Amino acid sequence: MNRPANLDVLLQPRPPSPLQEIHDERFERHGVRLLLKRDDLIHSTIPWDTDLFGPVDLYPPGNKWRKLAPNLRAALAAGHGRLATFGGAYSNHLRATAAAGRLLGLETVGLVRGDELADRPLNDSLARCAADGMRLCFVTRAEYRRKAEPEVLARLLAAAGAPDAYVVPEGGSNALALTGCAELGRELRGLCDVAAVACGTGGTLAGLAAGLAPGQSALGVPVLAGGFLGAEIRSLQAAAFGGPVGSWTLAEGYDHGGYARVPRPLEAFAADFEARHGVPVERIYVAKLLWALEALTATGAFSPGTTVTAVVTGRPY
Repeated sequence: MNRPANLDVLLQPRPPSPLQEIHDERFERHGVRLLLKRDDLIHSTIPWDTDLFGPVDLYPPGNKWRKLAPNLRAALAAGHGRLATFGGAYSNHLRATAAAGRLLGLETVGLVRGDELADRPLNDSLARCAADGMRLCFVTRAEYRRKAEPEVLARLLAAAGAPDAYVVPEGGSNALALTGCAELGRELRGLCDVAAVACGTGGTLAGLAAGLAPGQSALGVPVLAGGFLGAEIRSLQAAAFGGPVGSWTLAEGYDHGGYARVPRPLEAFAADFEARHGVPVERIYVAKLLWALEALTATGAFSPGTTVTAVVTGRPY
């Protein structure tokens, strides 16, 4: 693949994504002010050359770019021509990596959890990855769980024909990614009391907390059950910053049955929010975040006068 000449357009620091106030009686009657940090519009302030980069809906989705950009710079600086990464069948991170590879002229390989998917038609998310040039390799769930073990990783990369690839971890969460997500926190300094984000692997929350000012706190809403994220976030911050940075908490119990599960009440909530406020609500992460914030507000988790910012990490597809 040929790399675009103006890579600086792709990898330059972004202006802050827009901040939008939402007037919703479910929050206002409890004295809580709700803002949306529209990271789903993270590319809207960039003067893209659509002849070169293609239509706007093919750009890497949402805040995934914050985690990917530092890794992409590192991969290019080291002379890598191929990226390999991991994700489930509905992974926004896989889509972002595939889109980034297309834009940068890098080959991409996606190692997808679940070898039973190999013989099934691609869902919309994986089809988008394939359309962006990503080679999909389906991995048994047993091996996928062990992907962090060096010998297992080497075997999976070799089987995928990518032994020399630059590896971006599942969800894009590593020490480099946290430096990008810390900028998200810095953009919110002085603008809210609580910055809330839905969590898959915890990287965005770990970086967000590090970028906030003293007195502000980050709240993570896990989209998977299991209670494992606390340890992951501490480990990520130790790798990136040498130890704990910032104030953060997790609100467990709002996964709605697990990753990519969108039961009818959650779908109805998301559709209602869209109708009320004209904001597109991504179902896998953002809907669960907004549901959790409404529920927490109703139970008095936020004191009257609190300003809560919900980070909209992506758009529906």
